[in-house]
Amino acid sequence: MNTALLVAARKRAEEAVADMPEGALKLKAFEVILGSLLSGSSLSDSSEQKEVRTKRSATTKPTSSLADRIGRLAEEGFFREPRGLSEVQAKLAEHGWHYPQENLSTPLIRLVRKRVLRRLQGAAGSKKVWKYSLP
Repeated sequence: MNTALLVAARKRAEEAVADMPEGALKLKAFEVILGSLLSGSSLSDSSEQKEVRTKRSATTKPTSSLADRIGRLAEEGFFREPRGLSEVQAKLAEHGWHYPQENLSTPLIRLVRKRVLRRLQGAAGSKKVWKYSLP
């Protein structure tokens, strides 16, 4: 951890307990506040720690929505070749994300509209099916 962050956290903890009378309660409050500041909990408002949290969240973006997860497959290069709904469903399942095929078409179409993916009509036997690939 950065020395400047440690000093800033110590000063903030000292300021937080400055109006308390000396004693065991003040010492324990200081320990709790300092521990919270150092762990990065919500008690910390320093700009340096906000910057660290912002950088961390920018690098590890959680993929919670189905569209985000399909977008992640596109980033991994899964759509280099045209893929059908069943292939997309199987690849999502490999990541532990299980969705019925009916739920896949809307997010895929939205990604097509955003030009993240493109949609091609192909044939599977006598049926016409849509395949999705990178533009």
